[in-house]
Amino acid sequence: MFQLPFPVRDAQAGSGSSDPLGNLPEWNLDDLYAGQDAPELKRDMDWLEEACRSFAADYEGKLAGLGAAEMLECVKRNEKISQIAGRIMSYAGLRYYQMTTDAERAKFMSDCQDRITTYTTPLVFFTLELNRIDDAVLDANLAADPELARYKPVFDRIRTMKPYQLSDELEKFLHDLGVVGDAWERLFDETIAGLEFTPEDEPLNIEGTLNLLTEQDRSRREAAARELARVFGDNIKTFARVHNTQAKEKEILDRWRGMPTPQTGRHLSNHVEPEVVEALREAVVDAYPRLSHRYYELKRQWLGLDRMQVWDRNAPLPMEDSRVVGWDEARAMVMDAYAGFDPRMAEIADPFFSKGWIDAGVKPGKAPGAFAHPTVTDVHPYVMLNYLGKPRDVMTLAHELGHGVHQVLAADQGEMLSSTPLTLAETASVFGEMLTFRKMLSQDKTPQQKKVMLAGKVEDMINTVVRQIAFYDFECKLHDARRGGELTPDDINALWMSVQAESLGPAFDFMDGYETFWAYIPHFVHSPFYVYAYAFGDGLVNALYSVYESGAEGFEEKYFDMLKAGGSKHHKELLAPFGLDASDPAFWGKGLAMIEGFIDELEAMEA
Repeated sequence: MFQLPFPVRDAQAGSGSSDPLGNLPEWNLDDLYAGQDAPELKRDMDWLEEACRSFAADYEGKLAGLGAAEMLECVKRNEKISQIAGRIMSYAGLRYYQMTTDAERAKFMSDCQDRITTYTTPLVFFTLELNRIDDAVLDANLAADPELARYKPVFDRIRTMKPYQLSDELEKFLHDLGVVGDAWERLFDETIAGLEFTPEDEPLNIEGTLNLLTEQDRSRREAAARELARVFGDNIKTFARVHNTQAKEKEILDRWRGMPTPQTGRHLSNHVEPEVVEALREAVVDAYPRLSHRYYELKRQWLGLDRMQVWDRNAPLPMEDSRVVGWDEARAMVMDAYAGFDPRMAEIADPFFSKGWIDAGVKPGKAPGAFAHPTVTDVHPYVMLNYLGKPRDVMTLAHELGHGVHQVLAADQGEMLSSTPLTLAETASVFGEMLTFRKMLSQDKTPQQKKVMLAGKVEDMINTVVRQIAFYDFECKLHDARRGGELTPDDINALWMSVQAESLGPAFDFMDGYETFWAYIPHFVHSPFYVYAYAFGDGLVNALYSVYESGAEGFEEKYFDMLKAGGSKHHKELLAPFGLDASDPAFWGKGLAMIEGFIDELEAMEA
């Protein structure tokens, strides 16, 4: 099934006139397939059906008896099946995300999912039998064949699920049932994409309305916030039903598997220890007063307000230049920053702009937000944006392009080893943002311009760290509460508000209707508990960047080696060459100290 490596990013960008933006690129999906009727697609679908059938016939019930060479052949056949299935679903999914309201595209993706799920259900035995192989037998095979040993990280990740594995029959049933859960995700996506807002004269989609929250005119920001609240309120029963159903489905699966917490599955898939995530969460929550509370009090003063409202959170500063950044200028900014770090980084990024690997414009029915999808390792990634020329849009380009560079570099690991755990998958994206920010800040700027840039970076970091940890706490509360029974919209609203004041701080009041703003966040539906990966990535990159700034010898080579590793190494092994360790409680303090330092600079400018 089509699954983004990262959920749609909450970029809070919006719709508007594209005239000042220049020629915005669109995807050319021909590198996947030339069309839904392409003979190559039918060929691959037919091949997949036969490959899955023959794989099951050749190996089911026999994995424990395979020698090293036979096991390697088995793994490579499984990897090829994943690659062909991934290619088909990448094409169907990307085409759908270009216009989620188009019934034909939705049907095509659903039909592809149904067929591939049916074909691959007989393959469920592979991981189940792999987990039943005795440790000594598996270790002996790995020792006998260096090429097979390369897949040890994959086996290790699969075997972390060993304590939570169900019977073969139940696992096949759950695999088949997956398309039902996907239908709830599609309901969410299509509902969000189809919403219409009229904060002003012309109707807007959700991107356009969120974009107004970054306008200079406070009355326009307020109108947008109130219109968002009205439309979310009108549709809140649908969103509550989606969240109730998804959370209940997860609770049932977790209960049957014996997982101790709702977060366990995410930690296992991220290959990160629960105590590391908890150390991150505690460090960020403890820092709320030093980060978001302190910054938003500064911003309240800059805006000349007695109290902040939610529509002021992402407001530009009064002295901020509201000019639109055209696409060519944005491209130059990001590419210059990437090349300034290492020319190889810009070389890898260039084809995204020149070969139709980016879909940038805001269009009716297009999915909101932004993402980078790696497709499969013998093609290339695709980046989706909703670009409207705001400074945040430039940073979003830098972010998603960082994902793309990472995915290109990791592709040589092959289909089973290229995928990076989500906690490390944000490394290149956040590092790309930091490079772009530092490059722009280093250029000739007036003190006022530097203040605006610094404030913008602090806001982005707060959105990435504080806001995402608040999201994580909301999800923890939501899933815990759902275990006690059905949640009404008011119940979910109350959980949302319980984390908002704590994270944003005493400078804010909250308008009636803000309690429904959980409804549009795609992460909660597509990838429960994903959101801490953003904070993990930001803290990691801040610590990493401090090593880079210190002039550490050979940093660029070590950085490229880390990205090339994909999912072949644990975070401890990847960070060791930089002298960093995410399991050290002091590690997160280093990352948060960078944000505090920026706020210190802003406060000093006021002195």
